[in-house]
Amino acid sequence: MINLKELLSVTLVLFSVIDIIGSTPIIIDLKKKGIKIEAGKAALASLVIMSIFLYAGQALLGLFGVDVESFAVAGAIILFLMGIEMVLGIHIFHDQSEVQTGTIVPVAFPLIAGAGTMTTIIALKANYATLNIQLGILLNIFFVFLVLRSSNWISEKLGDGGAAVLRKVFGIILLAIAIKLFRENFHLVVENPNKAG
Repeated sequence: MINLKELLSVTLVLFSVIDIIGSTPIIIDLKKKGIKIEAGKAALASLVIMSIFLYAGQALLGLFGVDVESFAVAGAIILFLMGIEMVLGIHIFHDQSEVQTGTIVPVAFPLIAGAGTMTTIIALKANYATLNIQLGILLNIFFVFLVLRSSNWISEKLGDGGAAVLRKVFGIILLAIAIKLFRENFHLVVENPNKAG
């Protein structure tokens, strides 16, 4: 049964974690590099990834012998490197294919449906009904789609200078999120190295 209070809480928590507004400079930067991003496909891929993780996340990771904490640490490292790219203006990730696309990686994963989002979904399952979490995911994905579709317009409004400043600011924020995610999970991995096995 739908609980509006639960739905609002879940939606706001996921909105904060996904932080698609904060990711706008990354999306703009990817497009400036000539990487093609299809809003519909990115949103759909994110929805599928998050929904699979909602219903079978822990079991899926367990099949590969990976615990949630290790997954979160790996995601934190990727986010950290993306933050370094934004702040220093260097290129760490290189697309080797002739047709460059960022629809699935890094937009759908790990930018939208990353380790932070997935670990949050698992945490939410302990306190909220699955239906309300699924609806919260849908609402966030709809907003993500709107932002991805409007990224060119947002870029035009910001201009090159504004986008550059915003990119560095959110690069630092992304680094901070990555460090926080790493700090919260790394000690658990070290303390329980055989947890998933």
